[in-house]
Amino acid sequence: MKLPELLSPAGSLKNMEYAFAYGADAVYAGQPRYSLRVRENEFNKIENLAKGVARAHELGKQFYIASNISPHNNKVKTYLRDMEDVIAMKPDALIMSDPGLIMLVREAFPDIPIHLSVQANAVNWATVKFWHKQGLTRVILSRELSLDEIEEIKQQCPEMEIEVFVHGALCIAYSGRCLLSGYMTHRDSNQGACTNSCRWKYSTHEAVQSDGGEIIPTTNIESSTIDQPVEFFNPEQESNESDGSEKISPLYLLQEKGRPRELMPAYEDEHGTYIMNSKDLRAVQHVQRLMEIGVDSLKIEGRTKSYYYAARTAQVYKQAMIDAAENKAFDFTLMDELEGMANRGFTEGFYRRHVPAEYQNYETGNSTSTKQQFVGDAIDVNTDQKTITIEVKNRFEVGDNLELLTPNGNFAFQLSNMTNAKNGKSLEAAPGSGYCVQVPWQQIPGITDNKAALEKGLLIRNL
Repeated sequence: MKLPELLSPAGSLKNMEYAFAYGADAVYAGQPRYSLRVRENEFNKIENLAKGVARAHELGKQFYIASNISPHNNKVKTYLRDMEDVIAMKPDALIMSDPGLIMLVREAFPDIPIHLSVQANAVNWATVKFWHKQGLTRVILSRELSLDEIEEIKQQCPEMEIEVFVHGALCIAYSGRCLLSGYMTHRDSNQGACTNSCRWKYSTHEAVQSDGGEIIPTTNIESSTIDQPVEFFNPEQESNESDGSEKISPLYLLQEKGRPRELMPAYEDEHGTYIMNSKDLRAVQHVQRLMEIGVDSLKIEGRTKSYYYAARTAQVYKQAMIDAAENKAFDFTLMDELEGMANRGFTEGFYRRHVPAEYQNYETGNSTSTKQQFVGDAIDVNTDQKTITIEVKNRFEVGDNLELLTPNGNFAFQLSNMTNAKNGKSLEAAPGSGYCVQVPWQQIPGITDNKAALEKGLLIRNL
């Protein structure tokens, strides 16, 4: 089988470099003002975007620019003017979702390839054929499709390149078309300003609806705290089965930790009350099937994640692709390697049918890691002294079981000794961020003096 493209997120130039070093064939980043995820993103400056495109081409890689907001009139007015600088960079494609902007770009810059963003929610082969007729070269399919549906689309539309997401955060909305952030914080996720409101901590308070339609809490909200369970009582209106009156379905008010006085109604059905906070997508186990289908690009989500995330995910998914191309059985340790990164729990999304509880994480809204911790960068290699200088990110100690990730492979070892990089004194512990230590590489089985690879090394501690 032909290897598909491995497409990684680039929230910074450093993330891009690590993604490429660890196996990515292409990266994507957002255009200032006109893309999603513009917050906390180094590419919100046009000059950095130009540097990224130039550097990718220097390495023989691809660089795609996301221009995928749902624009209001004020942004349509300035769009073509601002797009001129982007087109001059010669990106390999634009990722777009709005039909109006696509029309404008096709008219003004007919030679630039356009990929349909996942924001456009393409979920059937007729939609894909439509966009092919508009001159687009690739469609990024909606995340809500099964493997069988993807296969049917590819069979019906062999002329169109198909891209799918295989890893990263999922939205409780149709592939990103969410209004929650805009409603609660006036920061519109469809304009690139998502505040991840679905990840915040919420509590519920039981309520009833008055004769006038007002939803009224049945507890004293002021006396409760969001970190303690709320004591509910049953109002007379809720049920009185002995006199034959109809039972009223329960109502709840959601209370967010940072907005204690803003109560939002939520309705419960026979299946429960389902709110927000999806687990993260992990589909490495489906790479072989996606390759057999003929998917052209496998995409990793995460432009706000770290360079460690960019490196680790690229390495794991590239290995899964190589194994599949060589007809090797799936290596389940690849799933464990991804488990080692901070995550909200994993799901394979909609690729196969599961019970609803599989998709949601009710215990925590933030990422956690229980198996591994990123503890340092390899920033320098001394081939004469055979030492690696580590810039410490998190504490580790002599005796810890560590793993050095490199573009040429990973090396597990137990740390037997290290020294302070400034004065050469022996250390029992690397205290944390701000320190640099030297680690003799003789204690790392299998290491060679490939300086370029070691300088992109990442040190991991097994917890």
